[in-house]
Amino acid sequence: MFLHNYIYRLKCIVRDRELMFWTLFFPIILATFFNLAYANLSEAEKFAPINIAVVDNKEYQKNAPFQRVLKSLSTTSDDKDEEGIFNIRYTTKEEGDKLLNDKEIEGYIYCDNGIKLVIKESGLNQTILKNFIDEFKQTSSTVETIMEHNPESMHSGLLDRIGHRTNFLKEVAPSKSSPDTVVNYFYTLIAMACMYGGFWGLKEVTAIQPNLSPQGARINVAPIHRFKVVIVCILAAISVQLFEIILLLAYLTLVLKISVGNQIGYIILTCIVGTITGVTYGAFISSIIKEEGLKIGALIGSSMTMSFLAGMMYDKMKYIISTRAPILGYVNPVNLITDCFYSLYYYDTNSRFFTNIVILCVFIAIFSLCTYLVLRRQRYASL
Repeated sequence: MFLHNYIYRLKCIVRDRELMFWTLFFPIILATFFNLAYANLSEAEKFAPINIAVVDNKEYQKNAPFQRVLKSLSTTSDDKDEEGIFNIRYTTKEEGDKLLNDKEIEGYIYCDNGIKLVIKESGLNQTILKNFIDEFKQTSSTVETIMEHNPESMHSGLLDRIGHRTNFLKEVAPSKSSPDTVVNYFYTLIAMACMYGGFWGLKEVTAIQPNLSPQGARINVAPIHRFKVVIVCILAAISVQLFEIILLLAYLTLVLKISVGNQIGYIILTCIVGTITGVTYGAFISSIIKEEGLKIGALIGSSMTMSFLAGMMYDKMKYIISTRAPILGYVNPVNLITDCFYSLYYYDTNSRFFTNIVILCVFIAIFSLCTYLVLRRQRYASL
């Protein structure tokens, strides 16, 4: 009997084309648009050499130290271990003005009683260029002062030491994967798709309520316990939704080449727990709200609000929530599912992952218990 009812509910769910679109095809379509929109986002954040010009006059030609420094920072530098900061063009002052007006360069340098910088507007590249010149001037002034008071220091390797910069801070990555804000959009999309499993939970609970559907009336007069039917319906909904999440995950990893890490077992566990969370959440909403339109509105509205707070529409929102209202992150199932995937992708340890999984299991227990208590108290005078 159990298997018969289970297969029957599977057939009913699969034949619901409208919900199949929203729970399967809509996330895939949205993932495709995400990929088109964010494909080059990481590339745009990479540093590009700054286009500058240097006036090649007599005073510049006499300034050998400055020439050596510029050459070492140029994209044409012989030092292959260092990436060039500046893409340098040697011009006259008049040509430099023309290139600056045409926005072909960020600024130009010329020597006239000292090193001078000409820019047309302020910005990050101009700030980098100004800081470079200021540092060179400070270093040159320091060398001249030392030579004036202690000429013997030149024979002890002063120039070699003063040109060397020691960094006392060491950057240690928490994992082998580099940080990537783009993947968070796709992880949030998977989490949203899990919560869209609430449509199936909502549909299944509605189907067994006799005051909402003729099918529910027939189920309630049938010689089978109502909660056995509920369990069968929820299991069928979880099975279909889990299959859809696996298809979405396969599309993201195999077609769009989105990395989710290599811990397949934990990834599948996240999909299972996330799917059950979504389905039980929908069942909970269906049990406490009677009007069908209001049920759907509450499910969509709450799911999209949770997705927004998890960073689906604005990637900085997740950081804002974690710093200013961290409790919202722990009571948001979408954020927890997203964090599970990001933990597997980025961190070497799984402590954060298991914390999220445990909290999601608590949500599953709460939604299931509340649904049970509400449905158990429902009694009908006539059917």
